[in-house]
Amino acid sequence: MRAQRSLVIAALALGAVAAAGSAHAATAVPPAFSDGSFETPTAPPGSFSTVGLGQSIGPWTVTQGNVDLIGAGFWAAADGDQSVDLDGAVAGAVSQTFATKPGTTYTVTYSLAGNPAGGSTTKTGSVLINKQDVQDFSFDTTAKTFLDMGYETDQVTFLATSPSTTLTFESTTPGAYGPVLDNVRVNADCCPRACS
Repeated sequence: MRAQRSLVIAALALGAVAAAGSAHAATAVPPAFSDGSFETPTAPPGSFSTVGLGQSIGPWTVTQGNVDLIGAGFWAAADGDQSVDLDGAVAGAVSQTFATKPGTTYTVTYSLAGNPAGGSTTKTGSVLINKQDVQDFSFDTTAKTFLDMGYETDQVTFLATSPSTTLTFESTTPGAYGPVLDNVRVNADCCPRACS
């Protein structure tokens, strides 16, 4: 009888440890912001891969329509080898959720161009923080080419209100040939108190 009781206590203890482990996994700390240049996975060199709704580009998720992950050599990238056309066959969006410190201000910097191969010469879109529009952008592709994309650097700041934040870049250009995104960076605007 004593042996059975010991087995039951051991089983309960193991169950408690497993439950604690599950609770810990459920409250895991979000990852730091990463792969702002869309370098993984690797798209076909000199070509592109269309990525659909709900699919991933490394730490990014397509949250609207579809987008084209542009491979090395297809056109000039702002950083590294790859970039993203925010319009695949339709207007798309990409989102990444990452760790933030509540009360800290962050600056998002990104390189913007547009697909010069067709569509309207003005490519438009929005930057969203936790689904709230914080900045609209536009890019004129007049006289731009695959070799000279004419990337511009834009930035927007936000105040973190929770331990994780979702950053979204969304095209508002209908059809294919959308805004092109690359070299996204997120940095805390540190003061000694905010970053300690």
